[in-house]
Amino acid sequence: MKQPWQPATADLSLVDVLAALADPTRLALVARLAASGSQNCTAINNDVDVHKTTMSHHYRVLREAGLTETTVHGRERWIALRRGDLDERFPGLIDAVLTSVHTPPSTGQARPSGS
Repeated sequence: MKQPWQPATADLSLVDVLAALADPTRLALVARLAASGSQNCTAINNDVDVHKTTMSHHYRVLREAGLTETTVHGRERWIALRRGDLDERFPGLIDAVLTSVHTPPSTGQARPSGS
């Protein structure tokens, strides 16, 4: 079976990568793939409360932005984070993104006034 299209490392665009990561579901998928490695689409979807067609859309956006690689094995699709390619093209970006996923946002408390 023909493998799905994905951009070459040299063709990765920072704008496309950041746009793909701007969606919370896609950001969570990238964090999951970074932690677990290559996964079958069915395994990734097990505990995600998103319709199957919506997940297909998210996978396509991630692949076409160059964040993931999809490999077809028979009727199964395996998804993997293109960590090496991303680190080569945008050093430190994925580490920074993943750190932000695991770091709680600031509380937004006001600073004490200076007296």
